[in-house]
Amino acid sequence: MNEILTTLQYYFSHSLVWYALIVGLLIALCSSLLGVSLVLKRFSFIGDGLSHVAFGAMAVAAVTGITDRMIIILPLTVLSAVLILRTGKNAKIRGDASIAMISAGALAIGYMLMNIFPVSTNISADVCGSLFGSTSILTLKAEDVWLCLGLSLVVLIFFVLFYNKIFSVTFDESFSKATGVNSDCYNLIIAIITAIIIVIAMNLVGSLLISALIIFPALSAMRVFKSFKSVTVCSAILSVICAGIGIVLSVLCSTPVGATIVTADLCAFLIFSVVGAVTSRKIKK
Repeated sequence: MNEILTTLQYYFSHSLVWYALIVGLLIALCSSLLGVSLVLKRFSFIGDGLSHVAFGAMAVAAVTGITDRMIIILPLTVLSAVLILRTGKNAKIRGDASIAMISAGALAIGYMLMNIFPVSTNISADVCGSLFGSTSILTLKAEDVWLCLGLSLVVLIFFVLFYNKIFSVTFDESFSKATGVNSDCYNLIIAIITAIIIVIAMNLVGSLLISALIIFPALSAMRVFKSFKSVTVCSAILSVICAGIGIVLSVLCSTPVGATIVTADLCAFLIFSVVGAVTSRKIKK
């Protein structure tokens, strides 16, 4: 136990480790808040699709030699979020089909570009790091922390101020339109914020694991709680706890941050599933 505390004390004496912890917790919080609405609207895999788009955009930025990759990655990912939302309403291309189409296309183009125009001698390591996150947490900068702080503040303000509208759009979009709510606008804002979160989270968990931060906490909370408010609160708390545990374990065990966080989320889901099954049996009796 003393050895573990000594190791943690050593690592957390460095500001870069604190950067990773703060960014991880903020990303987990934002992802969980949006995740409840996305899961209930059966649009869970928008995170997966947009993360692949972000990977493709990152490959374009790397090939063209642009140092500030956010200039390309962020606009393209946000644009894809809008396209997914629009094409998802097309009678010929439903939501899940549009996500799969854009996701697979962006991933294929990104990987092809990295092979045709390699930016380093180890392409496999570059692709693996982008898809599954960096094996080291010491890659974040102070700018990333401030960006996440600003984003988290925007997401929290948006969620608190428009909670009733989000609730209405999530459960009955047709009824919300009939009552005068501009559901298209709120859906668009949710999609754009999701895209921004995904771009920021790429450095931490990688493009293939981002959707897990959106899906697992919401699904775990739904196993035990039934109301929208309780599910949202539980999802946020659980997501932050799992992110913190994952980051600490990755420091102690030298495991990839993204995979460790997602594993913690998976364990929480299994625990909540058992608790939900037990409580439902008691209620029936």
